[in-house]
Amino acid sequence: MASRPRTTAASEYRLDEQVGFLLRVAMQRHTSIFMSRIIKGLTQTQFAALAKLREVGPCSQNQLGRLIYLDAATTKGVVDRLKGRRLITVRADAHDRRRRAIALTEAGRAVAEAAVKVARQITRHTLMPLTVKEQKTVIGLLKKLT
Repeated sequence: MASRPRTTAASEYRLDEQVGFLLRVAMQRHTSIFMSRIIKGLTQTQFAALAKLREVGPCSQNQLGRLIYLDAATTKGVVDRLKGRRLITVRADAHDRRRRAIALTEAGRAVAEAAVKVARQITRHTLMPLTVKEQKTVIGLLKKLT
């Protein structure tokens, strides 16, 4: 009887070739770069909220959460913290009193503008190991996954 090569778990599954593991490691690298460079002590979710409000203008809290892919509880926490820092205003929506309308304050707009400039540098630093063509490919592929 011929013996078959022994298959081990290690040869069947290599952690460092798994998409989830690689995305987590890449995200850890990006988070480290982000946190060391972002202004005003913003978290990634706070920055996302400010940047999206800068982009789309006032919107409901629910819509903001959907636009930046956060669940309702996390969105509420981010909104509460940004409101506490006077970077956003929260009012009853003029069209639907059940909704909360979120908008940047003047200070919030200034912080968002400055933070976006820094975020561009953060993105460049995160993608620095890649060629320009590879950077475009990675961005395109990640968009397909979202």
